[in-house]
Amino acid sequence: MKAVLKAFGLLLVVATILIVAVFIWVDSRGISAKAEPGRLETAVARTMRRLAIPGDARDRKNPVALSPEAIAEGMGHYADHCASCHANDGSGETEIGRGLYPKAPDMRLPATQSLTDGELFYIIENGVRLTGMPAWSTGRPDGEESTWHLVHFIRELPRLSAETIDEMKRLNPRSPAEIQQEIEEEKFLRGEGDGVPPQPSPTHEHAGAHK
Repeated sequence: MKAVLKAFGLLLVVATILIVAVFIWVDSRGISAKAEPGRLETAVARTMRRLAIPGDARDRKNPVALSPEAIAEGMGHYADHCASCHANDGSGETEIGRGLYPKAPDMRLPATQSLTDGELFYIIENGVRLTGMPAWSTGRPDGEESTWHLVHFIRELPRLSAETIDEMKRLNPRSPAEIQQEIEEEKFLRGEGDGVPPQPSPTHEHAGAHK
């Protein structure tokens, strides 16, 4: 009994030290999302992410056959739903992507490409806690099929051509300012309005623009 109490007391001391260390670390660094996670934090986070994915989910194979059609489906879905954070080329270089903590990863790199298809599917469907990655699961078979299409397209990110990225720009969601600009341009071309060509509105960079 004494040994158990001693072990419990030791664990309590260690836990207290860790909690104090965390508070000191947070107090020294603040809670700014502008900072880059350190190597230790990154390594711990990736390890925890891997451990949090069930083994059977990690080993799942993509049931959607790889084909140009499947990749095209995935590209359209990605451009419309994912590029605002991850950029059309997968670099993560967008206003939103750079503002997250941790910042949106460059999905062309081994840290993402080395994940299994099952791991990619699980992350897209379930999200990742304490990051900007939401859970996209619809709970429907067609939603899962779309996610498997995305997995195929993510594998293509390291070798996207400039032509493909330009094509994706046309599939990105448009902001209200861009829509209004297009309306004004159409009015001008029809000879409506005051006859003065519309000037581009100052806007933030397009969320899905290639960097």
